[in-house]
Amino acid sequence: MNYLVPVLPIIIGFILDLVFGDPYTLPHPIRLIGKLISRLEVFVRNRFKSLRLGGIFLALTVLVLSSCIPFAVLLLSYKLNLFFGIAVESIFCYYLIAARCLRDESMKVYSAIREGDTEKARKAVSMIVGRDTETLDESGIIRAAVETVAENTSDGVTAPVMYMALGGAALGFFYKAANTMDSMIGYKNEKYAELGRFAAKLDDVMNFIPSRFTAVVMIISSCILGLNGKGAYRIWKRDRRKHDSPNSAQTESVCAGALDIRLAGDAYYFGELHKKEYIGDDDRPVENEDIRRANRLMYCTSIIVLIVSAAVRALIFGCVYGNL
Repeated sequence: MNYLVPVLPIIIGFILDLVFGDPYTLPHPIRLIGKLISRLEVFVRNRFKSLRLGGIFLALTVLVLSSCIPFAVLLLSYKLNLFFGIAVESIFCYYLIAARCLRDESMKVYSAIREGDTEKARKAVSMIVGRDTETLDESGIIRAAVETVAENTSDGVTAPVMYMALGGAALGFFYKAANTMDSMIGYKNEKYAELGRFAAKLDDVMNFIPSRFTAVVMIISSCILGLNGKGAYRIWKRDRRKHDSPNSAQTESVCAGALDIRLAGDAYYFGELHKKEYIGDDDRPVENEDIRRANRLMYCTSIIVLIVSAAVRALIFGCVYGNL
């Protein structure tokens, strides 16, 4: 049964996230990674003539520190005591999973819409999306919340779980560092086009398989939940490439099809209009309940991916240590 031990931290971390959500009042490793990125950005802009080269230096530095430090901590913890190591890695895994946070933040939008407070809803959605939200109407606010839940089902939950299944919490931190860099400096605007180029490409590569696997599992989940499974598959096949990112439309298209709504379309970022294709069919207007439906879809998908990932990790360790 020793090959089951490496599975425990991922499962415990997932459960901790379900129960407690993001520990806002405690020091958070992802926020520390964000501060590191910000400070290195200042350093690179002051010291590097080539921002593209500086961006590579920034990314490699962040990746090495973000993964090697947790690896060293875990190595020491497991050497001290097996159960202590499991506890430390469980906490690390807990920090890397954001299902409860995604649900809570999106439901703040839901609650504000239900109260009829559009301004409060607009402020709530601005905390979880990268686009400008000042001009969004009620439908636009709901659509933005649903899109965020759909996209971040992969980025915030299933992808970290899959990387942890392959390489433990250390590889999970490697992934989150890449993902955090993309969210902070991976824009294609004048300020970050060169500096964030490497980070953006790395994030695309690291999310290529997780986003597609998550989309397939999400189609299965839509059938389990009684949503439009056939529509989810049809829209995914048709619209999964309708995004500048090779990955973002994978889960968005499934969600749009499962809910029979249309997502995406033009959006403003930093005051600049970005033309985007629509994803899904405009079969019905979006409604506030779609936020709840998207969250149920996110949770069902995440639990299935967790089960599969845990099985893969157990299989890997069973084969490596000859326990099967």
